[in-house]
Amino acid sequence: MNQFHDTARESDVLAALRQATAARHERLDSGLPLSALDATLADYAAHLQLLRAWLAPLQTWLDGYDDGPQGRSGLPAAPHLALIEADLADPALAGHAMPAPAGAPDWPQGASAAYRWGVAYVVEGSQLGGAVLYKRLAAQLAPHPLRYLRGAGDAGPGPRWRAFMQALRAEVRGEEQVAEACAGACDAFDRILGLAFEPR
Repeated sequence: MNQFHDTARESDVLAALRQATAARHERLDSGLPLSALDATLADYAAHLQLLRAWLAPLQTWLDGYDDGPQGRSGLPAAPHLALIEADLADPALAGHAMPAPAGAPDWPQGASAAYRWGVAYVVEGSQLGGAVLYKRLAAQLAPHPLRYLRGAGDAGPGPRWRAFMQALRAEVRGEEQVAEACAGACDAFDRILGLAFEPR
């Protein structure tokens, strides 16, 4: 808890979120199925299935609100799950993709808007990481289009991320709200870390 309190003293919410999640982010990057330099299409399928298992209940939970990042960001609906499903349905992944896991969302009901901004920060930020992976893997995994890694639209995830950050900075202000956003971001990382490192 003190860690969130300390990061909340940062003047900028983005700096606070980065500081609060840095160790988790580094651990996740090293444990993703696509972290190996010789990643294959089977690794990409595993990557997509991990993200789907994390994102599907999370998105259902976020969609239950009409304020915070769901009501004030001005962003269109997140395309992330649709891109994952399109990639998994691609013939190039035949035999690698598995059905979506069943499961009800178990995120905290009644969470503050600031907490949900923190969760959404991790979701939106994951697209930036995808763009980096796309540059590294596009030729290696061709002809699969890697829709999820490339991101929606010709410009990739950059414009959406900039619009999200502008809204985040406008909406999450003050020590208490920044601390709640950091808690939400850390919880979002912890959920996907739990999936990435759970025993197979």
